[in-house]
Amino acid sequence: MPWKPLTFCSRSVDKLWNANYIKIWTVNFLVHFSFMLIVPLLPLYLNETFGATKDTIGMVLTGYTIMALVIRPFSGYMVDSFPRKTVLVICGALFFSIFLGYIVAGSLAAFAIFRTLHGAPFGATTVAASTVAIDVVPSSRRGEAIGYYGLSNNLAMALGPALAIVLLGAFNGSYKALFWVSLAASLIGLLLELSIRLPRRDFVPEKKVLSLDRFFLIEGWREAIGIASFAFSYGVLSTYVAIYGKEELGITGGTGLFFGLCAIGLILSRLTGARHLRDGKVSRNATMGMCVSIFGYLLFAAVHNPIGYYGAALIIGLGNGHMYPAFQTMFINLAEHSQRGTANSSILTSWDAGVGLGVLIGGLFSEFWGYHSAFWTAWIVNAFGVAFYFLQIRRHFETHKLR
Repeated sequence: MPWKPLTFCSRSVDKLWNANYIKIWTVNFLVHFSFMLIVPLLPLYLNETFGATKDTIGMVLTGYTIMALVIRPFSGYMVDSFPRKTVLVICGALFFSIFLGYIVAGSLAAFAIFRTLHGAPFGATTVAASTVAIDVVPSSRRGEAIGYYGLSNNLAMALGPALAIVLLGAFNGSYKALFWVSLAASLIGLLLELSIRLPRRDFVPEKKVLSLDRFFLIEGWREAIGIASFAFSYGVLSTYVAIYGKEELGITGGTGLFFGLCAIGLILSRLTGARHLRDGKVSRNATMGMCVSIFGYLLFAAVHNPIGYYGAALIIGLGNGHMYPAFQTMFINLAEHSQRGTANSSILTSWDAGVGLGVLIGGLFSEFWGYHSAFWTAWIVNAFGVAFYFLQIRRHFETHKLR
């Protein structure tokens, strides 16, 4: 018998910000905050602590994304098959515990192992959390809920790097202090996960032979190529922006401001875009976001000064804030209700694949041909994604969407 999301007021059919949605929204913020607190400074940490070169940094950091990429499809299946709260809590506990590995790692190899392993619970936790978020809101406000849910990521992006710079100075350059803060944030998230109230969902074994569409939304393969292209560009910039700013532009403390401006753009566009998604203007949001973002990547690649550096951050944020929730809505609307977890894992898998390639290829290009070649490559791949959207994705979605 189908189950319905819990509601907490008499007008439950229209209520968006119920207690469960607020809790899972906060969980998502804490997971991404603990992640973003350390990600922008990891290249500097690996270089200063272990003497890692640019291409080595790229390979070490790619391990996290590869592990998340591998686990995502299975996460979707688990979330669709097993009790979702159980999956969420187990993955949240693993995500919390592996932060201890960063603290005790005494070599580059040990750090690389812990970093790679950490990708698995991160990938599974984000799939479970985003699926729970969709389940606990009324279907009439699902698109809007997706847009607002993403604000938790954006706030984490704004606060994480900015606070990282402050903490690094307050603790005399101790990167391990950042790891402790991330550990604490993930622990709070785990406690919140335990408090979420969801109806019990018993595991029902599949009667048919498992097929690929239980692990990846085959209907959304075009959308997957598009989102992976945009993720590639973001993977290049987000990973190498700090070390590029320090080495070539002399911007030593601007990473927090860069991600802060990006997050401001994301927040502003999500606030306006959520209303458009509620009205069913999915393709319009996607088109607007892509056209804005591609200009931001062009600005970053072509203008090598603080204006291009910071201006691109705001513009890319404005574009991605429209684009990403529109694509997530596409995946959800192309899937059956029983495939919500699979739809969420599919877009996240596609994003991880793009980011991982961006980190790896960006590191190789930066090492052998310089940062500018990496950033121009990011723009070219982004332009490919925009062209593919207009040639393939938009018409396919409008023709095959289920709701």
